[in-house]
Amino acid sequence: MQHKQRQILVTSALPYANGSIHIGHMVEYIQTDIWVRFQKMRGHQCFYVCADDAHGTPIMLRAQEKNISPEALISEMKEEHQNDFNDFAINFDNYHSTHSPENQIFANTIYEKLNNDGHISKKTIKQFYDPNKEMFLPDRFIRGECPKCHAIDQYGDNCEACGATYSPTDLKNPVSVISGEKPIEKESEHYFFKLSNFEEILRKWTRAGHLQTEVVNKLDEWFEAGLQEWDISRDVPYFGFEIPNAPNKYFYVWLDAPIGYLASFRNFCDKEKLDFDYWCKSNSKTEMYHFIGKDIIYFHALFWPAMLHGSGFRTPSAIFAHGFLTVDGQKMSKSRGTFITARTYLDHLNPEYLRYYFAAKLGVGIDDIDLNLDDFLVRVNSDLIGKVINIASRCAGFINKHFDGKLADDIHDPVIQTALTNANQKIAEAYEAREYSKAMREIMVLADKANQYIDHHKPWVIAKQENSEKELQSICTTGINLFRLLIIYLKPVLPNVAIKTEKFLNIEPLKWEDTQTTLLNHQINKFETLMIRVEKEKIEAIIENSKENLTKI
Repeated sequence: MQHKQRQILVTSALPYANGSIHIGHMVEYIQTDIWVRFQKMRGHQCFYVCADDAHGTPIMLRAQEKNISPEALISEMKEEHQNDFNDFAINFDNYHSTHSPENQIFANTIYEKLNNDGHISKKTIKQFYDPNKEMFLPDRFIRGECPKCHAIDQYGDNCEACGATYSPTDLKNPVSVISGEKPIEKESEHYFFKLSNFEEILRKWTRAGHLQTEVVNKLDEWFEAGLQEWDISRDVPYFGFEIPNAPNKYFYVWLDAPIGYLASFRNFCDKEKLDFDYWCKSNSKTEMYHFIGKDIIYFHALFWPAMLHGSGFRTPSAIFAHGFLTVDGQKMSKSRGTFITARTYLDHLNPEYLRYYFAAKLGVGIDDIDLNLDDFLVRVNSDLIGKVINIASRCAGFINKHFDGKLADDIHDPVIQTALTNANQKIAEAYEAREYSKAMREIMVLADKANQYIDHHKPWVIAKQENSEKELQSICTTGINLFRLLIIYLKPVLPNVAIKTEKFLNIEPLKWEDTQTTLLNHQINKFETLMIRVEKEKIEAIIENSKENLTKI
């Protein structure tokens, strides 16, 4: 079982400080958290960092709307986000903000290195300007008629009706979303990152096993189309970091957002006295993984490795993209009540139901996953309550009642014990490969075997027979040990159930290597409910509470 300790840095995409976390976001944080918890159980040194993405025009405008400073808004949102993550048992080692001294230092350092090496250019561009608000308008803040299909009320960068992409200045009858005024065209000097300077390095890096196959195929299309220069600057007024030696010009939010990974880790290293350069400089022997949604692949698989490579930092070991969440087969919808915030879910249901359900659906690809609410109820009740927890509740009563909570000194059926122990390698490989659905299927097959063993030996019948104490104690001890193995396998997914189980079994926190040992001649505590069934009324209450009041102005 001995293996070399790995050193792993893991990140999830940074939630935007402009709104609440919803269950669609939670797919990624749960997926990442399970992987990190698994690595820690294996004894690896694994750090999980994240931060709020706190810059950009939407944040500036929202703060104005609420009549507070952007700093007050982002601080309020950070607290809300951290509470949601905490209650979903997402175990970050560090949670920071992109509006931080570390992030400003890294953004400046990376930019200056790229600029000195000739990777930044300046050019004058035409943009829409709102004369009323005296500001340049981001694409998303301009709406008008699509130049291709003439659908009205479309965004400034792409049409939701026909899927066309275009420049905002191509829109017919454009209006500013902020003031309702017709914008004017105005020239402004912008700073661009010359992505094509890194084409050769990126072609090599993207094909070197760092990305999923579907992602590589998508990137090939982008290489074919030619790598475009990337506009990394925005004009004042803007909430963000000013570009060094460029008064009134700010770094575009997407430049400093991924840099937030490094900034959060730097903040952690300073607190924990770790050597940041050992982990993050270009010669690092450690591992670094980013979990992201498939919609932000361009930034993470092209711009980000190019920026890192060009400024002396290590590139990611791998980027793991996932699909979106649908609810009952459709996009999340406010009118149907399926646009569910993390907090609304938490107000009604145990977070570990959703952690398990997502795990049961997640594979290695970038396909969307569906939260089917009927299936969710049935699967959680049948798998977690009916199969896994049932084993402990069936056996613990006899041990407590007849043997003062003392387990036997032998296993009644070593064959089934060995079968469950030997599955540890297969389950570990599935976790490592992010094939959680495969791991969950495997675990439930084992849970079925454990229940069949108990059904076959009927401890409730044996308890009534004379002179059968030894057999009863031995059968129930076997049942408890089978349950313990299942909880070890499920611990990355159900950390709270694992904590309660450790208390019930009167043991130290379970590690992966504990699959190799057995609890014998050991005192356990009284069994207390580990998890209750999902009730349909609770799901209905979530839907009801998520329905947007459509009479709102």
